[in-house]
Amino acid sequence: MVAAVALLAGGCGGDEPESAPQAPASDDQARTEVAALGDSIVAGSPLYDPDPERRQALGFGDDERSQLGYWAALEDPQIAVRNCGVFGERTDEIAARLDECSEGADVLLLQGGINDIAQALGGGPDTAVSAARNAVENIDETIAEGQQRGLDVVVANVLPWNNGHPVADPAIAVVNEGIADVARRRDVPLLDFHAALEDPQNPGLMAPGLTDDGDHPSIKGYRILGKLLAREL
Repeated sequence: MVAAVALLAGGCGGDEPESAPQAPASDDQARTEVAALGDSIVAGSPLYDPDPERRQALGFGDDERSQLGYWAALEDPQIAVRNCGVFGERTDEIAARLDECSEGADVLLLQGGINDIAQALGGGPDTAVSAARNAVENIDETIAEGQQRGLDVVVANVLPWNNGHPVADPAIAVVNEGIADVARRRDVPLLDFHAALEDPQNPGLMAPGLTDDGDHPSIKGYRILGKLLAREL
């Protein structure tokens, strides 16, 4: 699904008034097509999913404001974001969808890593750290493949996980340090999603109001992430 570039400006928890639709970009104006490849954070959980069947199966709503791509397009109408987020996927599963998602795109936004950790956490913290290291390798390889396809790549790090805190924090630190190193080595911009939503008074947690369920951003949180993406493009 490609997010529309002409969108209604909705409020975030009532803190922004609605405004008239923005005029769409004319056909002769260049648009930046962004393939957003990731897990439920790209998909828009828990209030949205780009797949109607999955949305119904998961019991999610259809509030399009619960997507970082919605807010990126509002910030800059020249941006069109293709939502290729899939709930629950690990980085190896995300990587397997690169070709399908990125066809015809200009930019690849790569996001993932928390499900690698979450699905390994039952084996203990050491197992989760090992999974985090594997996730970094998958992210590195996916960035390299995107660059080989001629895509401009931006990569996001892993958000604080309130429901996994503090047990998952060491593994999250490992994956985020690894992603930062990959971004430097591959010379790609790093979107610091973690810092953008972290509570400065409670490190390791998303701030109050920026998450509704302890796993995913709230609409207000997605707004922050979308604006961060738009500023980087």
